[in-house]
Amino acid sequence: MVCPRKSRIALALLCALPSLAMAQQGLQLRPQPSLIELPPANKDDTPMYMEGDRMQGHSDRETEAQGSARFRGRGQSIAADWMRLDKRDNELTAIGNVRMEQGAELTEGARLRYNLDTSRGLMESARYSLSPKDTGNAPGSTNAAPAFDARGTADRVLFEGPGLMRAQQATYTTCEPGDDSWLIRARDMLIDKDKNLGTAQDAKIEFLGTNIFYTPYMTFTLHNERKSGFLAPHYGTTSTSGFELSTPYYWNIAPNRDMTLTPRLMARRGLQLRTELRYLDTQYKGRADVEYLPNDNVTGANRYLMKLNHTQTLGNGWAGSLDLNRVSDGKYFTDMSTLVAQTSQTYLGRQGVLSRGGAWGNGGVYSFSALAEGWQTLQTDPLAPLTPPYSRRPQVSFTAQNQDILRGDFDFYSSYTDFSHPTLVNSKRVVAYPSLSLPLTTPYAYVTPKIGMHMSRYTLGQNNPTALPDKSRVLPTFSADSGLLFERGTSLFGKSYTQTLEPKLYYVYIPYRDQSLIPNFESGLQDINFATIYSENQFSGHDRINDANQLTLGVNSRLINPDTGVELLRAGIAQRYYFSRQRVTIPGVPVRNNQSSRSDLLAALSGNVAPYWTVDLGWQFNTDTAQTQRTSIGARYQPQQGQVLNLSYRHQVDSFRQFDISGQWPITGKWNAVGRWNYSAQDKRLLEAVGGLEYDGGCWALRVVAHRLSTATNASTSAVFVELELNGMTRIGSNPLDVLRRNIGGYTRYDPRLSRPNEYFVPER
Repeated sequence: MVCPRKSRIALALLCALPSLAMAQQGLQLRPQPSLIELPPANKDDTPMYMEGDRMQGHSDRETEAQGSARFRGRGQSIAADWMRLDKRDNELTAIGNVRMEQGAELTEGARLRYNLDTSRGLMESARYSLSPKDTGNAPGSTNAAPAFDARGTADRVLFEGPGLMRAQQATYTTCEPGDDSWLIRARDMLIDKDKNLGTAQDAKIEFLGTNIFYTPYMTFTLHNERKSGFLAPHYGTTSTSGFELSTPYYWNIAPNRDMTLTPRLMARRGLQLRTELRYLDTQYKGRADVEYLPNDNVTGANRYLMKLNHTQTLGNGWAGSLDLNRVSDGKYFTDMSTLVAQTSQTYLGRQGVLSRGGAWGNGGVYSFSALAEGWQTLQTDPLAPLTPPYSRRPQVSFTAQNQDILRGDFDFYSSYTDFSHPTLVNSKRVVAYPSLSLPLTTPYAYVTPKIGMHMSRYTLGQNNPTALPDKSRVLPTFSADSGLLFERGTSLFGKSYTQTLEPKLYYVYIPYRDQSLIPNFESGLQDINFATIYSENQFSGHDRINDANQLTLGVNSRLINPDTGVELLRAGIAQRYYFSRQRVTIPGVPVRNNQSSRSDLLAALSGNVAPYWTVDLGWQFNTDTAQTQRTSIGARYQPQQGQVLNLSYRHQVDSFRQFDISGQWPITGKWNAVGRWNYSAQDKRLLEAVGGLEYDGGCWALRVVAHRLSTATNASTSAVFVELELNGMTRIGSNPLDVLRRNIGGYTRYDPRLSRPNEYFVPER
């Protein structure tokens, strides 16, 4: 039988069984083959379609299509110049410009032989592409692993079953077609699409035509998912440790557990071993880190770090957490780390918490917590000796709120704390503070009077050389918070906005109680700013409660987009007025000017002042001496991602004066500059500096960054980061991204898809 030339409608089955089904059933919509469920024992009945300019064959043996031949069925689409379907073995042979599509994945070549039942076969002179894969993360998840398009070539591709493909004399890259900036070249490459895993033998990585890495065996993920194996080595240099080389091994223990083992060779200090264990479950999660350096070549001592962070839901409203930290010595972080968040640490905490929350009454909530806390003091600077903080063993707290008691808002705080210290006075303290407020509101005004009672009891214990007596304190408090809200329409730069004017009055009265015989365990004098000027107590903590007869007067004004409700600009001014001199102080802490009847004047402006420009200005002015006490000026210009400039100046009289400039900016072509300069004019020294270049190669990126950081009064550390990043494959060198993100506000990676496999840690649900 020969089907007519140019039929373009004929399928092997239709040619073999001419229109019998249509005559019996009538015309029907043809279902999409990929949507048809295939019963295991009924695969032969699955519709398959073939067409071509000329078709011929026998109904029970074979069908041939020649000229723009096309086959569709079993979730596949195959096109070629000529093809033949052997119905006895269900094997398809195609020659000339072969193109096989399986979903969004494509394989092209000169010749194909493929068994439709076993999904086994081969293609010669092949080109292939692999599509991104849904990683199964919840919508909107910030941990969603990025996906990459990958492609490659092979002398021969062997199809070894569903989702399994072997490429011989093959290449692999995630660069765009026509761009072979980097690729893996391997003698044999197995691609397992179901496991999202690639395995290469006798492989090398080529970058810009140059071999930069060779291995007899390597594995890699197809969609940047987690897998066991060696990660790219990291190398760099620091002034404290010299040249460094790290070779991390990532162990994908289970979908919700993994571990990274990292030998770290430091030229000046020796070989350190780092381990990082992460675990995650529906009821708990945590991370454990251990670092160990035996016989540091510089100090001669064994040096280590141990960290455990664990949180757990215990059921019935109960929860617990552990945060344990320990290092071998006070200079561990300044010697071993280049991150300012670590090198600037002065105390390491050890804390365990047990808590419970729930509801009570009509709409009320409560919370209970029990805490045990201790500290390790990191004495890094001999010119600035540190006093260890108090340990709390334990601190038990209870809070409750209810908005339906006497038609007001009821708040209650209480705690029991056992303060212990090796050299300072010890004490057991009980605190209770109930309060009741009555919000009275209208659309344009509000007033909220509040009454409360501070009650505390101190029972003193060891290290009490002056024989301080036990002490009780009862302090009634009264405050009233009130304000008005005015609005009007206005325009700026041709756009309509809503402008507000919001005057605010805040009055506080607390009588004086002599607190000089009460030890101070946790209280400190708070800076006066817009967060604290509208507060009852100018001291933090519970050991000092200020006496007060004062009124704070302020006014805010906001510029709001009426369509979106987004705040464009905010300005405010506030000042506190004292009707009596404050007498409560903290020993050793300088008091504010108690001879004045008013506080410093505060003013602030923040928001968008022009297209792409945001500012944050703060000003503190002493109206008695007509002298500026504190100035803070910050501005950011960011016309688009990858272009940002930050400028800031901070000054406080007799304390500090600092300039800070940072940015990320294109300089020419694909080159971009990054940097930060943070200078203390008061001390006439550089606090921190970063400078570097980034190159965006599309499917690769190169970063070269130098970093200098002051770690003590007369000490600093320097580091150089050099990193080559290949899209979806690996990073080679030392990673500067944490340094850049922390130092440059608004910093953006040029390709946010780039990441290590084990940076994405999402359990299977």
